[in-house]
Amino acid sequence: MTEQLSSDYDVVVIGGGAAGLNAALMLARARRSVVVIDAGAPRNAPAAGVHGLLALDGTSPAELLERGRAEVRGYGGEVVSGEVATASRDRSGFAVRLADDRTVRARRLLVTTGLVDELPDIPGLRDRWGEDVLHCPYCHGWEFRDRAIGVLATGPMSVHQALLFRQWSADVVFFAHTTAPPTGEEAEKLAARGVSVVDREVAAVETAEQRLTGVRLADGTTVAREALVVSPRMTVRAGFLAELGLHPVEHPAGVGEHIPCDEAGRTEVSGVWVAGNVTELSAQVGNAAAAGAATATRINAELVTEETDRAVAARRSPFSPENEARNCELVLGERRHGL
Repeated sequence: MTEQLSSDYDVVVIGGGAAGLNAALMLARARRSVVVIDAGAPRNAPAAGVHGLLALDGTSPAELLERGRAEVRGYGGEVVSGEVATASRDRSGFAVRLADDRTVRARRLLVTTGLVDELPDIPGLRDRWGEDVLHCPYCHGWEFRDRAIGVLATGPMSVHQALLFRQWSADVVFFAHTTAPPTGEEAEKLAARGVSVVDREVAAVETAEQRLTGVRLADGTTVAREALVVSPRMTVRAGFLAELGLHPVEHPAGVGEHIPCDEAGRTEVSGVWVAGNVTELSAQVGNAAAAGAATATRINAELVTEETDRAVAARRSPFSPENEARNCELVLGERRHGL
């Protein structure tokens, strides 16, 4: 990435994933000065490919981002590597300071930093994350169709995950782990769909030849599995917003935290917008990109309104260039030409 960073922009986009890059693309095409500041830690980096994205299905995350950066630059937008340390009010806009002490100003901030997946502390689990330790059936279900799938209970969405993955495989086992085993309606649903329940703690994930082979329980028993589904706790990367008084809050679904916003992407702090996983935890790449594009058009519309209001106010001013010329004509007549 280019490391050139100007001092002022219409919009600083913090986060260089699908949401941030698509937003920057739209803003650059709208002839806005825009820079994307990217820390270079995409959530989906471990995955072999992005799935469910029309015309780009199977594209590697790295290739998708590189193509996106090139498109943004092609319209005059900038993409800079760096990590944002703080964001604060500065005159009529915002001051953004990077960890290396570079600073930049913006009229608007768009935060698209995504989130971090917090996984259970089970030996072997993180090593397989994004490969055969999964979380999204729409991202990975097809690749593990008709195979032995386990679902590790970690929170309120785990039973729902098991029922979803049952669509891709008839061999699904639900591991209650350290949670209470499903009861009542949830237990009935799992039984009706043929999902068996193991009511014992999971001790480790077993692998062989760089692939998951089973789930080892605390009593030493191993249940053969080819994939393990985990619902991680999702936390956003937005500590730099604290100085603006904007803080992550618990998501209503109980699966992590997010930055709330209205339907347009506006946060409670005027001038700060969000898009993608930083606010919508379940958004896939296509959803995040679409949200970035939509939010960018709203930011541009807000800036157009602001600029128009300013131009009208200037035109109405008794000392505006237009009024000065009109007064000159009224007072001097032809003498204004030096006659």
